[in-house]
Amino acid sequence: MYQIIDGKKTAAKIRQEIAGAVAQLHESGKRIPHLAAILVGNNGSSETYVANKIKDCAEVGIRSSLIRFNDNISESELIRAIEKLNNDSDVDGFIVQLPLPNHISENKVIESIDPSKDADGFHPVNLGKMIIGLPCFLPATPYGIVELIKRYKIPTAGRHCVVIGRSNIVGRPVSVLMSQKGIDATVTVVHSKTRNIENIILQADIIIAAIGVASFVKADMVKEGAVVIDVGTTRVPSGETKSGWKLAGDVDFEHVAPKCSYITPVPGGVGPMTRVSLLRNTLLAANQRKI
Repeated sequence: MYQIIDGKKTAAKIRQEIAGAVAQLHESGKRIPHLAAILVGNNGSSETYVANKIKDCAEVGIRSSLIRFNDNISESELIRAIEKLNNDSDVDGFIVQLPLPNHISENKVIESIDPSKDADGFHPVNLGKMIIGLPCFLPATPYGIVELIKRYKIPTAGRHCVVIGRSNIVGRPVSVLMSQKGIDATVTVVHSKTRNIENIILQADIIIAAIGVASFVKADMVKEGAVVIDVGTTRVPSGETKSGWKLAGDVDFEHVAPKCSYITPVPGGVGPMTRVSLLRNTLLAANQRKI
């Protein structure tokens, strides 16, 4: 029988830990951490994500602020707003919610963020430090995935981990983290151009599915006893919900779950851990500052 990896429950426990740490800062007369978020336009998913992040901050006692811009803001204007946050001593960490409008370069925006305030962990300086194992702000979703695996005491040393997807936000960084000392998995990254992808996934002891294709991983691609981490969140039509859609993962949960030892659900798996990892990065940023 498979065991559900409950990201919602695990994230709630971590939020309690963070709330305790913030309370200690307050009691000792130190500054309360402050997370800012820049939101460009009114993308529905982005609105939801940012609202949840602000709610999470309130729950643990972290200050938060939201800076909104219309989707017609110029790239130079947005970068000026980022520079203002870089220089704001009252802000410990901040994020620029992605995706951005097509006329703005996401890479330029990410590179303009002060690495010491990079709560999302996307800046090349933080990614570079992560690769060579130096302390840094880790990308929130990979950070959350690894923390889930650790807290469920899932064996990783010498296990074959197949990461499906090679994005800079999830696939690539999580493949690095899974291969680092202390986790010690043997990692294969597969993607849209991989030959015999089904056969490679079938060899995996641990599958991390982050390809963004609903129900991509089928039961015949998963070996008995595998651990499956589903990062996918694709909106699919549904007659069962008021909105007319529901979230679907990259894994065909109904048919894959019976073959697994552990599996994350969608929703309620990786998503809550991504949000709580942002809080952990904010607390780390605050603790690293001298003021």
